[in-house]
Amino acid sequence: MIAIAAASKTYATRGGERVRALDPIDLDVGQNEFVVLVGPSGCGKSTLLKMVAGLIAPTTGSIQVHGTAVDGPREDVGIVFQSPVLLNWRNVLDNVLFPIEILKRDVRAHRGVASDLISLAGLAGFETKHPRELSGGMQQRVAICRALIHDPTVLLMDEPFGALDALTREEMSVELLRIWEERKKTILFVTHSIGEAVLLADRVVVMSPRPGRVSRIIRVSLPRPRTMATESTSEFRDHVDEIRDLIFGSRQRAGAAR
Repeated sequence: MIAIAAASKTYATRGGERVRALDPIDLDVGQNEFVVLVGPSGCGKSTLLKMVAGLIAPTTGSIQVHGTAVDGPREDVGIVFQSPVLLNWRNVLDNVLFPIEILKRDVRAHRGVASDLISLAGLAGFETKHPRELSGGMQQRVAICRALIHDPTVLLMDEPFGALDALTREEMSVELLRIWEERKKTILFVTHSIGEAVLLADRVVVMSPRPGRVSRIIRVSLPRPRTMATESTSEFRDHVDEIRDLIFGSRQRAGAAR
């Protein structure tokens, strides 16, 4: 579903300096697969996601979604950012329907779809509420519904739970898994949380410090469906330890040696 071939990114600063954010990366994501990018801050995770979304162009290489080149934003891709970015003057239902207006589709025909998504996300009864009347977790549920309303084949998620408190974050991770199980999509997800990555992913892509490159791809063997109880298993902890060692192990060993 997503094919990334030797895609790299170099930025030019205002001072004329060239900053290499991503070394050439090769990565394929299968249909309905849940793949999570994890790595240290500044390693280019969000940059890679934006290139897949068509928001920025790669410096070298190519990216394809569903067999066609990405050369700009696409209708078959939904995006969820760290901030819900809801329209404060619109209620929940109208926020969810906003992409339908932008795409110039029949809003009335999509009201039933929007209501079904809102119910699926556990927000039934909140259709007429405005963002200021919702908690942070509820706002992010609205953002997920909005990203799904036009039935994209691919869902890109950039730290969608990063601004939430720890308990709400865990709840939202499980909620996302439930929605994904019911409305299968190909998901590429960025996080700084190793535990979150292991709980969600079919495969975890571990990235190196900048310039980012793929250090290793870990296939998560945990059975589905997964719940918060999954986090207490030895298999879960083994995956977390393996990924943590890939990201921090060399630094910790160097510190211990000193």
